[in-house]
Amino acid sequence: MTLFFLRPHAVVVRLAIFAFAIFLPAVFAYASIVGSVHGLIHDPQHRPMQGAHLVLHARNSDWQQGAMTDRNGEFRFDSIPLGEYRLTVFEQGFAAEEQHLTVVSGRTEEVHFALRLAMQHEQVAVTEAAEDVATTQSSVSRSLVSRAEIAATPGAERSNSLAMITDFVPGATLVHDQLHVRGGHQVTFLLDGVPVPNTNIASNVGPQFDPKDVDYLEAQRGGYSAEYGDRTYGVFNVVTRSGFERQRQGELVTSFGSFNATDDQISLGDHSERSAWYGSLSGYRSDLGLETPDSPILNDQAGGLSGFVSLIYNRTPNDQFRLTSSSRGDHYQIPNNPDQQAADVRDVEDERDGFVNFSWLHTAGPGTVFTVSPFYHFNRAHYTGGANDVPIPNQDRASQYVGGVASGAFTRGKHQASLGVQVFGQHDNEFFSVISNDGSGDAAASRRLQWGNQEVVFAEDQWQARSWLTLNGGVRLTHYSGAISENSADPRVGAAVRIPRVNVTFHGYYGRYYQAPPLLTVNGPILALAAQQGFDFLPLHGERDEQYEVGATVPLGSSTHRWSLEGTYFHTGARNFFDHDVLGNSNIFFPVTIARARLQGWEATLRSPQLWRHSSLHLVYSHQRAEGGGAITGGLTDFTPPDSGLFFLDHDQRDTLNIGANFDLPWRVRGDSSVHYGSGFLNGDGPSHLPSYTTADIALTRSFGEKWRVGVSALNLTNTRYRVDLSNTFGGSHLANGREIIGQVKYRFKF
Repeated sequence: MTLFFLRPHAVVVRLAIFAFAIFLPAVFAYASIVGSVHGLIHDPQHRPMQGAHLVLHARNSDWQQGAMTDRNGEFRFDSIPLGEYRLTVFEQGFAAEEQHLTVVSGRTEEVHFALRLAMQHEQVAVTEAAEDVATTQSSVSRSLVSRAEIAATPGAERSNSLAMITDFVPGATLVHDQLHVRGGHQVTFLLDGVPVPNTNIASNVGPQFDPKDVDYLEAQRGGYSAEYGDRTYGVFNVVTRSGFERQRQGELVTSFGSFNATDDQISLGDHSERSAWYGSLSGYRSDLGLETPDSPILNDQAGGLSGFVSLIYNRTPNDQFRLTSSSRGDHYQIPNNPDQQAADVRDVEDERDGFVNFSWLHTAGPGTVFTVSPFYHFNRAHYTGGANDVPIPNQDRASQYVGGVASGAFTRGKHQASLGVQVFGQHDNEFFSVISNDGSGDAAASRRLQWGNQEVVFAEDQWQARSWLTLNGGVRLTHYSGAISENSADPRVGAAVRIPRVNVTFHGYYGRYYQAPPLLTVNGPILALAAQQGFDFLPLHGERDEQYEVGATVPLGSSTHRWSLEGTYFHTGARNFFDHDVLGNSNIFFPVTIARARLQGWEATLRSPQLWRHSSLHLVYSHQRAEGGGAITGGLTDFTPPDSGLFFLDHDQRDTLNIGANFDLPWRVRGDSSVHYGSGFLNGDGPSHLPSYTTADIALTRSFGEKWRVGVSALNLTNTRYRVDLSNTFGGSHLANGREIIGQVKYRFKF
């Protein structure tokens, strides 16, 4: 892949940095989707057991790895993909022991086995580990969502759904068809640990992946290590299906529901001991695509196709190669209000997205892992105004990103040190035009090409100072060059303290972030038309954030029947806060920056173990404030003096609550439900807020043997209609979707 869009001298510099990162002999850091497992085994007299056999097995697939203890009774598994596992130890003369555990990215799970003498007819002793993912080793606020939870959550498997985020991540909501987390909307998506960069804010409404292809979703919402930070408000690490969960097996998913909606997929997968592959082809359509500005559903069809491929090859036990690739296209009609429909307004948006990510993971020795991950991403959004629009807008933007990440890590004693480099070049090609269409003959158009690049170096150390105390410290250095050039040095420090006996863990964190601006915005002849209306353009600079948070994780119940409760308070102060202004009801958003913003609140998550062996429960709650202040510092502005003090941002909503439950019923029937509460978004320019709302979703599924599964879901069961937002300076006017009934059939087959 050539860097055809970079300036020649920039190519040399970027490739030099990238090559340096790949071959730097002292580079050590963990790959973004892997963790490790370390432990100790001793006999009933507390003597270390040498030569004991262990098997680590994924709970949802055939992936497994074996190990033996050394003379100190210790064992270690490196480069373990994040997810849920069972670890079993076998030793002649002793009872087999098994523990369930959860591996998350960049962290070592500590496990302890105390073997018992074998008794005749004794079965494997199983210890259920806590389902939470917070320990003394991390100050990160995170949630882990499995494929089983995604499949069970009503509506979460639909191609355009983000319910696997909004149902499980505190304060995550959809406003004007955009995901918002912790009061902001700049989030990072990683596919199998490799970033999918996108510096364009709010220009796309279609997602970059299909939820049916997801194996696990790790959602980090604060306390990030130095490895992350280009997008402050959420880091979503998507681990895709690999094929290890299948043996020459395919699955056909088809559904049909309200508003002539259908969402279909065929997927195939297989594996051997050293390799695995998975591929899928998906398609969807609906008469209810985007959130409507009013209650009638007018001009709101949506449809799309996508394909996904994952290939894994374990050349040796210490070398893994993985390739993931996706391509999708989406078509959206822009919904009308009754007046626009009567005027024969027919706007549409077409989007394209594709990426190719490659990763090489090399385990150089115990606790030492190298990772090299080149990537390519293409993203396009083309908005076409109808012939009867006044004015007629047309925006066509195509962005290409090419670069890579080189990282590695080593674990030595009580230290986990990390170092890495991320580099990418970006090329944007944008055409924008406006035709007045009111008889005045006014028209303006421009095409801009822009080159840009970003280089990041990160380093961090995690020190287990005591068995109950972990300290984290790191720094992230960023250089950005586009229409402007900026540099940033961002420190990250954190600590986690576990209180012995009660096992309550307290964590604290302080960090700074830099978010690069969009490469392009309105310019050229368009400015002349804007100037006639009193507007002008100010250069966009990067957002700079300062965040701190404190929290606690409290285990409730016994070690074999444990609830997990986590609470966190966060405060984010931003300079040049990114937001966007909308062109009428067009869904064309122009990026702007506000002088400052203050985002603060507290959030809680609660997860239950299996209750009565037939049900479970999870809850997420957030209470927050999203406020801005000062003038428009970048983007299109009319230089209106700002009001003194702070004002609420358009996506401010004080309280959100999501409760999910699942339960097994007789005759192989499973029920799943979700209840959503919101206190109401900002009412226009505020400071008042819209009325509160409560909605409920429910799903029932029944299995017929091993091949067939039939289900029905009802979203917004009570048909509660409420305003998501009202038109003000930013955003737009949108009404929440009404009741939707969806039937689904899944068929598994061999090939």
